[in-house]
Amino acid sequence: MIDRIDRFVDVLGRGVAWLNLAMVSVTCIVVVLRYAFDMGAIFLQESVVYLHGIVFLTGLSYALQHDAHVRVDILYSRLSPRAKAWVNGLGHALLLMPLSLAIVIASWDYTLKSWAVLEGSAEVSGVPAVFLLKTLIPVSAALLFAQAAAMAWRDFNALVKARSLNA
Repeated sequence: MIDRIDRFVDVLGRGVAWLNLAMVSVTCIVVVLRYAFDMGAIFLQESVVYLHGIVFLTGLSYALQHDAHVRVDILYSRLSPRAKAWVNGLGHALLLMPLSLAIVIASWDYTLKSWAVLEGSAEVSGVPAVFLLKTLIPVSAALLFAQAAAMAWRDFNALVKARSLNA
């Protein structure tokens, strides 16, 4: 199960990374339309926001998996592998997993209300799928929870194996 979570998060992260190219391309189109043709493109401008939201929210679990997240490293780099496993395992289990669960719970009604009315853009020619973007909030938190659980399991499993080898 843990390997499946890792594979899913990795494939999702690599796939979604390509949306950065789309984001840059759409931004260039918006700029050209605005400054070369004096035309606004609300749908395209909102699309950039959607793409950014998708990349950021689905990329959280990928960044965690690849240790690409921001870490305030005051002592961590000096710790032994065993101590790092303790810090990571406890951090995932006691901090990140409860926070992720709280985000899922807190965003659930918010997302359901958006789906109930199929919420769209406030702009007439905007993207008519705000409800889909809001859905990424609990989905992102659930992915983060799953990845944190997989990593905590792996860390604690490594600690148990190391202990049994030393005993």
